[in-house]
Amino acid sequence: MPDFNTEFIQTLFNPATTELFRSELEAAINALLKTELAAFLGYEKHDSDGWNTGNSRNGYYKRTLATRYGELHLEVPRDRNGDFHSPTLPRYLQHTNALETTVIQLYQRGVTTRQIADLIEQMYGRYYSPATISHISSAVTEQVQAFHSRQVAARYAVIFCDATYLNLRRDSVAKEALHVLLGITPEGNKEVLDYAIYPSESATNYAEMLQGLKTRGLKDVLLFVSDGLVGLPDAVKQEFPQARHQSCWVHLARAVARLVRQKDRKEVLAVLKEVYHQDDAEAARQALEAFLERFCGKYPRLKKVFQLHDSLFTFYEFPQSIRPTIYTSNLIENNNKGLKHHAKLKEQFPNEESLERFVCTFYSEYNRKQGEKAHRGFREATAELLDMFQNHRLSYNAMKKSLHKTLDTIYILASESATAYADKGEPGINRNYLVMQENDFFQKENFSL
Repeated sequence: MPDFNTEFIQTLFNPATTELFRSELEAAINALLKTELAAFLGYEKHDSDGWNTGNSRNGYYKRTLATRYGELHLEVPRDRNGDFHSPTLPRYLQHTNALETTVIQLYQRGVTTRQIADLIEQMYGRYYSPATISHISSAVTEQVQAFHSRQVAARYAVIFCDATYLNLRRDSVAKEALHVLLGITPEGNKEVLDYAIYPSESATNYAEMLQGLKTRGLKDVLLFVSDGLVGLPDAVKQEFPQARHQSCWVHLARAVARLVRQKDRKEVLAVLKEVYHQDDAEAARQALEAFLERFCGKYPRLKKVFQLHDSLFTFYEFPQSIRPTIYTSNLIENNNKGLKHHAKLKEQFPNEESLERFVCTFYSEYNRKQGEKAHRGFREATAELLDMFQNHRLSYNAMKKSLHKTLDTIYILASESATAYADKGEPGINRNYLVMQENDFFQKENFSL
């Protein structure tokens, strides 16, 4: 007995079968067009209900529509008033959008225009030039630009920073760092704020991305969470001086695991886990001291690991309900793992533009799915987080007041020395100049809360 699947596939690709599909589709659409006109007019052909209605049928005109099964020859009906427009067959449509949908989806996945043109020809038997493909795919390019320029919220309770490496071809293929910033608002709404491609991960790169976010509406952040990248806390402070920083405990545990023998690893990590599962920061510090006292005799290099990772207990300063989210960077890392999983099929990206399109599509879909959904624990903590932002503002006002006092002191001292300056024929210190310096300082430090 011949294989049914084989026969079925052969039948589908038989020219006679294709013609059958084409003719049946042509007849179906022509019938649908007549039905649409009848629904528009409110009466069937030759029906007495149509007398003296002010509108009637007025013949048809011929249209050709290209489909995957071949050209359809259609008869589009007209009304005498010229008001009827078919929803099935929009004006100026010359072919179904199945091809365009396929092109855009391939383009989003990072396939080059020439590769798409070849694939379309194989799939549909119709050649689209690379130029035509590029024109169709321009919508995706616009989507990328819109993603990088859209407005973001003014305040985020926490922003996660992480980079993942993807294969990218320039002159040769190499792994490059995709930097990602993911934010959660005080209400718990989370979204990927921005991403950027750099040859390697660097704190300076994140600072540059944060500068871009500030131009798009970002004003204040309570907490940054990262994997312990050297220099990141200082880079963050430059852009958001009042923000706090939390090092990821999971990355710290991995660093500890690399320094102990396999037979001791389970015990060491279990005791370490107890450190950051304490009820408060003081208890956690005591647990860490006990951990180091217990294991540093056997593994002295462990102490250096903790010296390199500061900001270990910052998460205790935040509401208890969100601590499970903010003591690690797992949230953004899991998201990036999903991206890499989808990128495996691609193996490598032929250029930076194709990688941009792929990443933009993935994170746009992520943001769409999250929508207005609140991340766990944040809804309960919203009021407390808003109070923390208010304290930021109060801290800002206190700092500004202190600066005013300093400037006043300088001005008084300068005024007392004005005579000495005059005797030398030199101008004294101008008060307006000091005020200008003050304004420049606050603009530079982003104190526009």
